[in-house]
Amino acid sequence: MTEKRQRQFGLWDSPITPTSLAGDLRLGDVQWDSRGGLVWSEGRSGTGVLVVREHEHDAARDLTSDLSVRAEVGYGGGDFTVHEGAVYFVVHKTGRIFRQEIAGGRAAPITPAWGKAASPIVSPHGLWVAFVHHDTERVDRIGVVDSEGRHWPRILAEGHDFYMQPRWSPDGGHLAWVAWDHPEMPWDGTVIEVGRVTSGADGLPVLEDIRVVAGGSDVAVFQPEFTPDGRSLVYVSDETGWGHLWRHDLKSGKRAQLTDGKAEYGVPAWAQGMRTFAMGADGRHVIGARSEGGFTSLERIDLDSGKRTALEGAAAYTDVAQPSVAPEGRLVAFVASAATTPPRIVVHDLESGDTRVVARSSSESVPAGALATPEALSWETTGGETAHGIYYAPASSKFEGTGKPPLVVLVHGGPTGQARAAWSAQSQFFATRGFAVLTVNYRGSTGYGREYMLRLRSDWGICDVDDAISGMQALARDGRIDAARTAIMGGSAGGFTVLQAMVTSPEAFAAGVCLFGVSNQFHLAAETHKFEERYLDSLLGPLPESAKIYRERSPIFHADRIRRPLAVFQGEIDQVVPRSQSDTIVEALKRTGTPHVYHVYEGEGHGWRKRETIEHFYRTVEQFLRQHLIYS
Repeated sequence: MTEKRQRQFGLWDSPITPTSLAGDLRLGDVQWDSRGGLVWSEGRSGTGVLVVREHEHDAARDLTSDLSVRAEVGYGGGDFTVHEGAVYFVVHKTGRIFRQEIAGGRAAPITPAWGKAASPIVSPHGLWVAFVHHDTERVDRIGVVDSEGRHWPRILAEGHDFYMQPRWSPDGGHLAWVAWDHPEMPWDGTVIEVGRVTSGADGLPVLEDIRVVAGGSDVAVFQPEFTPDGRSLVYVSDETGWGHLWRHDLKSGKRAQLTDGKAEYGVPAWAQGMRTFAMGADGRHVIGARSEGGFTSLERIDLDSGKRTALEGAAAYTDVAQPSVAPEGRLVAFVASAATTPPRIVVHDLESGDTRVVARSSSESVPAGALATPEALSWETTGGETAHGIYYAPASSKFEGTGKPPLVVLVHGGPTGQARAAWSAQSQFFATRGFAVLTVNYRGSTGYGREYMLRLRSDWGICDVDDAISGMQALARDGRIDAARTAIMGGSAGGFTVLQAMVTSPEAFAAGVCLFGVSNQFHLAAETHKFEERYLDSLLGPLPESAKIYRERSPIFHADRIRRPLAVFQGEIDQVVPRSQSDTIVEALKRTGTPHVYHVYEGEGHGWRKRETIEHFYRTVEQFLRQHLIYS
């Protein structure tokens, strides 16, 4: 073994470079065709591509090389579905659903260029495609079109502000979906509705006898799935305080809780098309992802007894998403990663136990020994409550530091989100350079029960800021980091936490990095997209009654308190946190003479997709942190 060289923390040469991160793929959804083929989505710079492997031992090939696949209802997701040898997908910027045969030929649109579509799902007999639609008047519905696009689409369900996750029953006689209304968010209160499908006078389907079968204003439900016999729905509900699997008999109305414990089987529904479990083909079990303290495992759950059996083939991964069971029931595919393993598309054989990697998001050329391993942490907040996070100590196979390392505190977005023990390119980028990293799951994060998630109500800008600071201080008390050399970094809601921390506790961190952060809560309430336009009602309070709170929690009105250097990054066409939010805070920094850098990325929205943007961003952040944490 080569002896490690001593070099100052934060100045280590890292095998994870800005160029390598910019070249990695984004692996999205993975689904089986009813004929046995496997299709998954890859994000390549600013383009979304569908990839298909028609048979188990075939090589994969691109299916949509000349069209960019990406749905844009809300935060996106629900890009495609597969049925009987055809793929149905949404084309970026057009909002249209296209159909393409897997065997070959050109894609053809089946919906008109009007509004935005997402989450297409084909009826069992292959005649109809149901989908979520957001029109130009900002009205959301569930629509239906024939699978060849010969007829104009029809509205199937309307009246709610939002719809998600439409599902056909196995005989095509019923449709289920998730719906909710302002001011609720999908993790606050949602319902599952079921309607009976009949034929209209023109032959197109219509829904009758629509009824609510689960959920409510103070219960969040997620991902309804029919059992193969069509008699029951399986879904996730957090009515016990944790997101667990339930089974609902549609005829008798009887319900049974399938899982229990301090664990989550659901996730906050930020996007269309999200899945945390898959129905087994035999109707006797589901394959579900169980999350505990940020670590996720995949298990087989018996629908009658609730017995849980871990899938050993997935044990190497600490984060699993989008499970999909093959039509014959033997194979399950999923997207998986671990702290030292970038995302992969994995197929596991339920009978033999064999596991195969069918696609990788990166070259995986960095050995696990050169990467950081996450550690789940909890600490006491200023008010005596408990906060959670994940800690990465500096890691290198070539270098070791002297003294104590500088710290980067990473704050996730949302704010209803969670930093999990998945592959984190940001965390590894910093840890392999000799920085310690703390990803903060502040009070208000998901993954720790409904009560913990609701803790941020009315306290956004207080709990999150306190937990970021107290987490840093806890590490300092334990002698694990240098408290004089710390930075706070976050994007979107996490960017707001960065700004608010630098305003309310100007001396807590030596520097800040803010990505498309909220600086003016009044403007956010007026300008953000429909999905989040009432989010602040719960996080801060409704307007105009809570105007004083909005002003107190808007960093732009207190920007003269910012003393430490700040790097600001913004997407030019961001519709969630518009560019004006960053422009105004930077103007304030100029007036006070506060050291700062500001970069606006052309053609980027709420997050980076382009290869050149990602590379420039990481190079700039590395230079900024070296200047203000290492050299100053």
